[in-house]
Amino acid sequence: MKIVKLPKKNLAEFIGHLNSFGQIHAPVKRGEKSFVFAPVTELTEIELNCNRTILPLKKYFFKPVETMFNFCAQKGYEVPVEEQDKKYIIFGVHPCDIHGLKILDMVFSGRYVDSYYFARRRRALIIGLDCTPDELCFCRSTGTDFVDSGFDLFLSDIDDSYLVRVGTSIGDDMVTAADSLFREVEKEDREKYKAKSIQRRESFQTEIQLQDFPGIMDLEYESQVWEEVGEECLSCGTCSMVCPTCYCYAVFDELNLDAESGQRKRRWDSCLFKDYALVAGGHNFRAERSSRVKNRFFHKQRGFVTQYGRPSCVGCGRCKAYCPAGIDIVEVVNKLRSQTRV
Repeated sequence: MKIVKLPKKNLAEFIGHLNSFGQIHAPVKRGEKSFVFAPVTELTEIELNCNRTILPLKKYFFKPVETMFNFCAQKGYEVPVEEQDKKYIIFGVHPCDIHGLKILDMVFSGRYVDSYYFARRRRALIIGLDCTPDELCFCRSTGTDFVDSGFDLFLSDIDDSYLVRVGTSIGDDMVTAADSLFREVEKEDREKYKAKSIQRRESFQTEIQLQDFPGIMDLEYESQVWEEVGEECLSCGTCSMVCPTCYCYAVFDELNLDAESGQRKRRWDSCLFKDYALVAGGHNFRAERSSRVKNRFFHKQRGFVTQYGRPSCVGCGRCKAYCPAGIDIVEVVNKLRSQTRV
């Protein structure tokens, strides 16, 4: 993998060069403590030190609400046309979020490929950026604190410069187009990178043991913990909305006022919603909140492992950060691990 050095004093000029490759999106501040990915034009708008945005990158490729096709009695159905040639660059993506995208890529490229998702995915360029974990991050425990693929460029902080790993041919084009801004990597830079890597690894404040957790979950399927968490849960679905790897959606039709045409749409759904498992006849397979909470944990930490060989959690900490009830996945896992089966 090609690696070059970008002095921080050249970062603003490099951002300017990137505009020729597409519209730039990056973390920007919203309110006092929150951040979101949004369009930017220059470095001063970007929050380089944010730990997490409210919504992950899935909002770009798997939209909260989207029209799948338009229909009418006379013409049948028509798929909406998007600007297929419009490129955009997402700058400042942390390793856990890149892993989240790789999981969505895997899911949506299954037996039935999601063309809506990949049409947008192909138009996006990813520039990663390392980060300093806070008390909510546990991506080291999930093995998602480092990434070696899934990006076009990845920037690692080494004090007065960034080491830039080039992941794709387009990433190489970005570096070549601004060749005068980059420098060769020297021995001192390599030593700084290794020292920073150790420092970052030792700065994690939260750990979670997931290696044998699927087996623990099977043993604790009837645990009282699920009732306790169900009592706290508000069934609002916030954890599903902010999760980088939750991909459930509902399909519905909206009829126009002429009663002859309309749109078929899909929107994000959550297994924590009360009507998620409701079927014809009014039967609900998971009417109790405790059952819905358990189902979500089992899908992400048990079922996903069975199907894809790994859990779907990337350790970003969003579910705890934005849960209005303060439910902490780490606490739930620790309770299940320490409890005698009931």
